[in-house]
Amino acid sequence: MFNSTKLIAACRVVRHVHVTVRASALCRFLVNQRVSCISTSMAQRSITSFFKVFPPKSEVKLEKLEIKLEKHEVKQEASDKEDGEDRVSSPTSNGKLKATSKRPRLESSDSDTSTKKHSPTPSSGKKNKVKRQRIESSDSDSMCPDEQQAPPEPLKSPASPQSENKTFIKLEKTSPKIYASPKSKKKQPLKEANPVEERSPKKNKKQSPVGNKNKSPKKEALLKKEEGNKTEVKELVPEMEYNPAKANYHPVEDACWAAGAPVPYLALARTLELIEATSARLKIIDILSNYLRSVIVLTPDDLLPSVYLCLNQLAPAYESLELGVAETYLLKAVGQCTGRTLAQLRGSVAREGDLGRVAQSARTTQRTMFTPPPLSARAVLNALRDIARMTGHASVDKKIKKIQSLYVACRHSEARYLIRSLEGKLRVGLAEQSVLAALGAAAARTPPPGEVLDAARGVSPEQFKAIVDEHALTIKTVYCECPNYELVIPALLQHGVRGLGARCRLQPGIPLKPMLAHPTKQLAHIFDRFEKEEFTCEWKYDGERAQLHVPAQACGAAPDLPRAAIFSRNQENNTTKYPDVLGRLTSLLGPDVTSCVLDCEAVAYDVDTKQILPFQVLSTRKRKAAALADIKVQVCVFVFDLLFLNGEPLVRRPLRERRQLLRQHFRQVPGEWQLATSRDCSALEDVQQFLEEAVRGSCEGLMVKALDGPRAHYDIARRSHNWLKLKKDYLDGLGDTLDVVVVGAYRGRGKRAGVFGGFLLACYEPEHEQFQSLCKIGTGFSDEDLQSLTEQLQKHVIDAPRPYYSFDAQHSPDVWLAAASVWEVRAADLSLSPAHRAAIGRVHPDKGISLRFPRFVRVRDDKTPEQASSAAQIADMYLAQDQVKNTATTNTNMDEFY
Repeated sequence: MFNSTKLIAACRVVRHVHVTVRASALCRFLVNQRVSCISTSMAQRSITSFFKVFPPKSEVKLEKLEIKLEKHEVKQEASDKEDGEDRVSSPTSNGKLKATSKRPRLESSDSDTSTKKHSPTPSSGKKNKVKRQRIESSDSDSMCPDEQQAPPEPLKSPASPQSENKTFIKLEKTSPKIYASPKSKKKQPLKEANPVEERSPKKNKKQSPVGNKNKSPKKEALLKKEEGNKTEVKELVPEMEYNPAKANYHPVEDACWAAGAPVPYLALARTLELIEATSARLKIIDILSNYLRSVIVLTPDDLLPSVYLCLNQLAPAYESLELGVAETYLLKAVGQCTGRTLAQLRGSVAREGDLGRVAQSARTTQRTMFTPPPLSARAVLNALRDIARMTGHASVDKKIKKIQSLYVACRHSEARYLIRSLEGKLRVGLAEQSVLAALGAAAARTPPPGEVLDAARGVSPEQFKAIVDEHALTIKTVYCECPNYELVIPALLQHGVRGLGARCRLQPGIPLKPMLAHPTKQLAHIFDRFEKEEFTCEWKYDGERAQLHVPAQACGAAPDLPRAAIFSRNQENNTTKYPDVLGRLTSLLGPDVTSCVLDCEAVAYDVDTKQILPFQVLSTRKRKAAALADIKVQVCVFVFDLLFLNGEPLVRRPLRERRQLLRQHFRQVPGEWQLATSRDCSALEDVQQFLEEAVRGSCEGLMVKALDGPRAHYDIARRSHNWLKLKKDYLDGLGDTLDVVVVGAYRGRGKRAGVFGGFLLACYEPEHEQFQSLCKIGTGFSDEDLQSLTEQLQKHVIDAPRPYYSFDAQHSPDVWLAAASVWEVRAADLSLSPAHRAAIGRVHPDKGISLRFPRFVRVRDDKTPEQASSAAQIADMYLAQDQVKNTATTNTNMDEFY
């Protein structure tokens, strides 16, 4: 009887294994059929759960064998063969699967299934029961109902004999392989588990179902590995939390990008945002220098793009690379991206006064299906350069598409400063001198190439401030002599601040920012400034500043005339504007001149009468690509300074020496090349007499300059008190004021947002009872003036211009005003204008008269609009000008110049 019982038990186990294998195969087939019907868009989580629910076949067999042997040992009653056959009868009569046998496999969670199937560690009886029900569900044989309801006993410790016998059943020899999770790498090698270690009581206690419900051993190992890596790799500061205004700023730990990675455009936008909210200049320099320190240390290649974007420049000024994007194009690009109409955007801009803020607000409420990659500083600069270089009939559409691609990728405040850069006005209060100062401070605290993060440690504040001032002065001086960041920045990164002077010097072909003069209103101020010093007075010509560059040939023995160039006061290349001037260079240069840089004034000149013509005549010349045959306005160039001669800079030499070299090496040709008329004065009467001669000679006034000493140097890019300008309209008695009527206003932008920033002025024509437009004015106002004037004029706002307003449609203001306020203004002079209607028909049949450089003086409450300056008075003042008198007897046809 004992032997038959063992035989029956063995047969039952073999039959059960066979049935289980068949059931497992059938379940896998059905599941595969179901998976094949699932669409390709199934979530990754469902696929992962499927593979965790169905482990490898070898693992299923071993678990089932282990469970059956345990239950066989627990059973105390012997069963005969017939009873056993009844117990293994099919639980279903129609051969179909139970409804609950298949669904739990597809709906089980990732974490629970992974823990149960991949770890052979035994758990509680409840867990084993659930596991057995999932495995043994079949359409064929199954265990008896009694065995299904009886929970199995947990495995005993290896110390018991029964446990030793069970452990001996091929478990150690055929240890199951744990497959890698689908979330890990596919090519990861299979790892064999140690069943003895995993089934130890300590392991079971640590990996209880409650404590590790959602953690598998493999996941815990990955978490530990990640925790170890966090101690090695620095966690970056979130980009929206980047704060270069932070006290004790660290260029690496407080940065929001990693070393070698492109600088995020959002980091620059955050910097500009903080600068815009700061009014203190020293604090602005400190904020920008912290940002530049991080760039020097982490990504030095982005230092040049960062400087260009802070200055809103694309290239050196003499390359004339301009965006050429009108506000209408920007409105169209923003409207197409956000679904807003041009009228809606124009209304928002009128309220806000800033298109950048309107674009940022519109971008914040926009939703995109796919998030574009974040912008970087170098990518934005390259995109802006691409926009500037687009030409042709389809260039407008190409520019708008390029702008849209940048705009949709903007985050947070990036849209504000991107649109402002496209407008050409950042309006953050960041001048070029502040950028140079910040660059010097950054190079002093974190010297390139960034090996020393903080050079201020161990140095007293006074000593370090002196070092910062020295570095800033060096960078400013070098940039003044070589105003090209594409040469200065690489030299700074490679050789440091102290090596800049030897590598970036003044050279022909790179225009300098000219030295400017301070105005003075009284003759006595000249002698106060140049007390006990010799000075000279030169005529101040009413023309266009021209900087003439003549480089040397490769051999250095002769000038390279084909490469000669003329640059404007703003470093713009005007070479193609003056082909006639460059064509007569040989008559100017002496025989021993190989290279030079001359500071000149190009003036419209009547060769027949030898008279200087007004600036308005010069402005009629074609700006670019002028042909010699089409030139009608002749130009005479008046040379007044020499900055470079035969490979040697002269800006540090006194004016007396520079003027002597100028007269020695250059020739004069009347009507073509002339030296500026000058006189060395020592008395007040001499200056007064010379000023009157200059005004009679159709000049604006005088330039007063020191001859010797440090004050006689040429201060590049500085408005220095070493030069004083004495203009006729600055002096009392030489210029008269006018009383004009305000008929329109222009809404302020930027800092003037919320108030009127400009106004349209008019004179009164009593014969026709008209108010004729005279000029636009926007200077001479303080912030308090604009606020009070806006409040006063609000009550005079009208819906449309009055029928008796005479104006040009191109100068229509944003707001029309009733003719009620009279202002007193002062101007440099009066000129003919095709855009204004003042005194039209009195001096010219088709052109009116306009004020040049008008400035607000005060409000005339004692006058009515009809008592304002009349059109006849405007005409008389125009004709009374000396420069108009000098040209009145000429045969010049003014119609040819307009």
